[in-house]
Amino acid sequence: MSSAAKEFERAIRGGGLAVFPADTVYGIACSPLDEFAVERLYLLKRRPKSQPSGVMFFKLDAALAALPELGPKTRAAMGELLPGGVTLLLPNPSGRFPLACGEDPSTLGLRVPDVPMLAGVGIPVMQSSANLAGGPDPRRLDEVPELLKAAVELVLDGGELPGTPSTVVDLRRYEDTGAWSVVRVGAVPEARLGEVLGWQFHFDPSTYADEIRDEIPGFDAFEDAVVAATGDGARSILELGTGTGETAARLLERHPEASLVGIDVSEPMLVAARSRVPDGRASFEVARLQDPLPEGSFDLVASALCVHHLDGEEKADLFARVAAALVPGGRFVLGDVVVPDDPGQVSIELTDGYDKPSTLEEQLAWLADAGLDARVEWSDGDLAVIAAQLTR
Repeated sequence: MSSAAKEFERAIRGGGLAVFPADTVYGIACSPLDEFAVERLYLLKRRPKSQPSGVMFFKLDAALAALPELGPKTRAAMGELLPGGVTLLLPNPSGRFPLACGEDPSTLGLRVPDVPMLAGVGIPVMQSSANLAGGPDPRRLDEVPELLKAAVELVLDGGELPGTPSTVVDLRRYEDTGAWSVVRVGAVPEARLGEVLGWQFHFDPSTYADEIRDEIPGFDAFEDAVVAATGDGARSILELGTGTGETAARLLERHPEASLVGIDVSEPMLVAARSRVPDGRASFEVARLQDPLPEGSFDLVASALCVHHLDGEEKADLFARVAAALVPGGRFVLGDVVVPDDPGQVSIELTDGYDKPSTLEEQLAWLADAGLDARVEWSDGDLAVIAAQLTR
């Protein structure tokens, strides 16, 4: 931990206030648990205590550990957006950090900035912009009011900062409904938020089947090709991106002795999937493809229309983890959108930031690097099915 980080933590632990550089603008901080320090901060800023302030952590793991009641989708979103220039409005059913919550203890504002100078700080702080209430956000230390600098116990100079305050994003209903909104435009553009937050609920489970067939006229032929490529006799199946269970139901019919574990980022989609498969033959988990795969060894891993949401590096990493999850001789079947050699063969409409298809050549190379002997079993324009066998 740097000397600046040690000084900062010492000042906060001692009940003091500190002016410090965030990754957006200069802030003023104190302990969110020290009533006297919080009172001083509000008085210095001339800010009414009824207005909430953010609680800031300097380690994402510490923020997640401090808020164990948050659900898996919210935690996954935090993992994608933080550290970074966002303030997240989160549900606060346990009433944590009440001194920072103003008149609404059911809502907590959370920041995890990317500040190398303060990397390693192990305590949370309550923070606000280092200005007088309603004043401009300071991007340089000389823009911080002299009154504040003279009254605090520590002033840290981080040079000139970007100067745009954090984007405030409301995630209070995200876990249950997928709803989110931008409360204040700021450092992180809404397009980036849409990439992280919007894609998880891109489809409505009740209309998914009709939508996907409208978007992909050859969908049923594609699904048939995916299932046929899995062979026969599988007993343990891992499905990546279960969605509403369309592929899972077909896989279990093809492999009557098999049990299946399916993962998807959307609990509403998995609710639909549970109703599609035979009782006792499948279990489902809310998880991203970037997360560790479910424990166990599988003789078949399958995925349909999901992996193309990963970029190239993430695909290569996933393929290596799939290989590690397969039993010797196990099979991985990947059916997905690809970038065709002929641009005229593109027929599926893609969404920027959400759809990230790769070429067949690239994916075959990544599969080979993972120790999988892969071949193309079926293709039609910008759809393809690859079957890969574990060779080591």
